[in-house]
Amino acid sequence: MGKKILITGTNSGFGRMFVETLLTGGHTVVAAMRDVDGRNKEPADALRAAGAHVVEIDVTDEASVEAGVSAGIEAAGGLDVLINNAGFGVAGLQETFTVDDWKRVFEVNLFGVQRMTRAALPTRRAQGSGLVMFVSSLLGRFVLPFLGPYNASKWALEAMAENYRVELGALGIESAIVEPGGDGTGFLDGMGKPSDEARIAQLGAYANAPQEFVTGFEQNLVGDTAPDPQTVADAVAQLVDQAAGERPFRTTVDGLGMDAFINPFNEAGEQMMQGIYGAFEMGQMLDVKTPEAV
Repeated sequence: MGKKILITGTNSGFGRMFVETLLTGGHTVVAAMRDVDGRNKEPADALRAAGAHVVEIDVTDEASVEAGVSAGIEAAGGLDVLINNAGFGVAGLQETFTVDDWKRVFEVNLFGVQRMTRAALPTRRAQGSGLVMFVSSLLGRFVLPFLGPYNASKWALEAMAENYRVELGALGIESAIVEPGGDGTGFLDGMGKPSDEARIAQLGAYANAPQEFVTGFEQNLVGDTAPDPQTVADAVAQLVDQAAGERPFRTTVDGLGMDAFINPFNEAGEQMMQGIYGAFEMGQMLDVKTPEAV
């Protein structure tokens, strides 16, 4: 049976692929993005033509979130699944990012998720069911240099999702994290930069290291052996289609081989959580499937 799904950040990248894939699967999809009548008019029109309901949502604005979620629920006739996908990356030496730079990253990647989840939860609580999906990253489990604020935002997102897993599970609402690795979605093209030009100048030639790193990493995402981002969309669709109680909490999707090292870490973390909660006789609060790779 088709589900009613709201997805953020659908103007490009994974978000747009999620909409198209889930529509093909027979679901009712609400595609949320900013500036639907301006710079994102083309993707908004294309997704409408594909059968999606398009709503304007800026996840950094409380009023926009509340209005957009309400409009999306009305258009879809309800809400079963929220996919928190909106986010962006940054590249630069961590020292050169000001506190305001950090705030901009967290406003989208973390606080935007909290705004969306809060706005969407009353409908699911009334139903006593539903799914909240958090699109994180393998970089929410380890760090790469020069991506500091992005790394930190995804680590924080993982903690947010862990808490929602426990708190919402008691209400019949499931949580799931998807952790993509490197994929050719154009994500690296839109990465933000640090704003402290004076500090960058102090670092001399070393200030070029972040761009050199990104350029080198991009080489892994092109050519015949490049990872296919559709595998991430397929993993999301699989989670949506799975029955309640059968979904793993974490799902890694990576074509570069990093998941081979992350999956044991995730499994060990799950065992640790089960052990700690069991010691406090709260094991039933984590009664979900273990992590899996795709």
